[in-house]
Amino acid sequence: MSFCLLFICLLSCKKERVSIEQHPDVDIPLELKSGGVSFIDDGKSAIFTLLAPGKKSVKLLGDFNNFSDDEAAEMTQNTDGELWWKQIDHLDPNQIYTYQFLVDGNIKIADPYTQLVLDPANDPYISPETFPNLLPYPIGKTTGLVSIAQYKEETYHWKIDKFNKPNPYSLVIYELLVRDFLATHHYQTLQDTLSYLTNLGVNAVELMPVNEFEGNLSWGYNPSFYFAPDKYYGTKNELKAFIDKCHAHGIAVIIDMVLNHSFGQSPMVQLYFKDNQPTVNNPWFNVTPTHPFNVGYDMNHESEYTKDFVKKVLKFWIEEYKIDGFRFDLSKGFTQKNSGTAENNVEEWSAYDPSRIAIWKDYNRFIRSVDPTSYVILEHFAEDKEELELANDGMFLWNNLNYGFNEATMGWVDIGQSDISRMIYSTHGFTAPNLVSYMESHDEERLMFKNLAYGNSNVSYNVQDLKTALKRVELAAAFLFTAPGPKMIWQFGELGYDISIEQNGRTGEKPIRWDYNQGDRRNLYEAFSRLIHLKKNNSIFDDAAVQYQLRDGVKYMLLTKGLDQVLVVGNFDVVAKEVSIGEVTGGLWYDNIKKVSKTLTQGFKETLAPGQYYILSKQALN
Repeated sequence: MSFCLLFICLLSCKKERVSIEQHPDVDIPLELKSGGVSFIDDGKSAIFTLLAPGKKSVKLLGDFNNFSDDEAAEMTQNTDGELWWKQIDHLDPNQIYTYQFLVDGNIKIADPYTQLVLDPANDPYISPETFPNLLPYPIGKTTGLVSIAQYKEETYHWKIDKFNKPNPYSLVIYELLVRDFLATHHYQTLQDTLSYLTNLGVNAVELMPVNEFEGNLSWGYNPSFYFAPDKYYGTKNELKAFIDKCHAHGIAVIIDMVLNHSFGQSPMVQLYFKDNQPTVNNPWFNVTPTHPFNVGYDMNHESEYTKDFVKKVLKFWIEEYKIDGFRFDLSKGFTQKNSGTAENNVEEWSAYDPSRIAIWKDYNRFIRSVDPTSYVILEHFAEDKEELELANDGMFLWNNLNYGFNEATMGWVDIGQSDISRMIYSTHGFTAPNLVSYMESHDEERLMFKNLAYGNSNVSYNVQDLKTALKRVELAAAFLFTAPGPKMIWQFGELGYDISIEQNGRTGEKPIRWDYNQGDRRNLYEAFSRLIHLKKNNSIFDDAAVQYQLRDGVKYMLLTKGLDQVLVVGNFDVVAKEVSIGEVTGGLWYDNIKKVSKTLTQGFKETLAPGQYYILSKQALN
């Protein structure tokens, strides 16, 4: 039989079908080399594949052969010596099958492309309420992680087929960790909480990593399987329903994607692993990390194997889950330039890296080929020259302003220690505001914790007073949301969350404080909501030109776009300050906080009380 005819038979799934294994001289069709399981003949047969270059033998174990590793379990090796495959017949299309690969007689792994993993060590701690009807582990038949093959899956029917994403410069992103946001840590409850986020006004949610990670109680930066949502937060269709409901509320969904490294449960790590590190022939991973801040096992993004795998992961999440963009963890690590240790090579680690830029431009082009409107956000923190080149290619860069903002909210404003001028895109050399600026993230200490613990004071004004500390966060938010470009807030920052990041260990579980949603803390939420509304509904906050002084205790920004002008000015000191801003023209302005007109006779000249601020405009803002 010719190759072409065989291929047609496979794809058409006709009743009169031909088994590939009757023709061992024929390689598996290229279209079936995407990894994982391909069902044929209406689910009565399936082709299982594993990419394992250089291996001597691979066996397929599963419910269909009672996990027997006899000769009949042997898989066929393609003539290229890389892909192994096996067709299993006489399957029941209504049954869910578990399976594994046994490589070279001693490496037992799950399928890297599986969309559901059974983990005998961690699954018992996942409640039926979170993940109903979880398939039982085949106890006594095998050990290790197990993959799932299912022909008849419950289809999710999308209500919002095509979502119009918000303008990236108007984004207000809410970063959250499902585990520490809801006691149920469940997508269904997260759906029910959307009104809270809608009323706050955010137009994007950024989920910390949700693909399968090691353990249950994790931040998710220890990934092991990239196509399987972690069961600790619910089922894949519940995740889809959450995304769908976000879209119905005008909220984009961005997922935190970790492709700098994987951890030890990864089958691609285990396939080529010895002496506690990947071996030199691992197609995807470096033997030792090539940069100083790596965790887990470092991916080699100059490898064509890695590039191919990464692109399949990204395409899958865009098409299968309709996600609107990615925040890429440790994007600066996508380099093979050996920068040594953190102690002696920090400058080299941050230096301009042409190879890394080429890698990211390639990934960015690929993402845009799948979805031209997808957001690509990098946690990069490299030198401005490199970040500028990435920004010019359409990518956005995380912009950490935690230190300067927190010094400002605490009232420690001497010698420029509260400088937040890097919030302005021109200070990076950018021609457009491709910076996602934030005061807090999952990685930073909470503003309110330090306000209450270390805030400055004078005789009549004390930052360590709760009400004052909250008003200081509002003052900071007024500057964050009005500076041009997209913004991000960390969960419960809008309520003045004051539990230290180090409580119960840095990545340990934190108290979930919905009880904060009242009194002065609720007032902060309402202030955030008003500021976010201004940000989203007035294009001057997208990409205006800015004159600014953001270094000292009294800070200001004068935004200009066409004939429109906005002045944001505030006193971060703990004593009253006389303020004079000569660049501001006199005349009638509008106070967008008090909702009254304000006349400036000689520009802006006024004594501001500690913590006092204005958002003034020539015309009342929407």
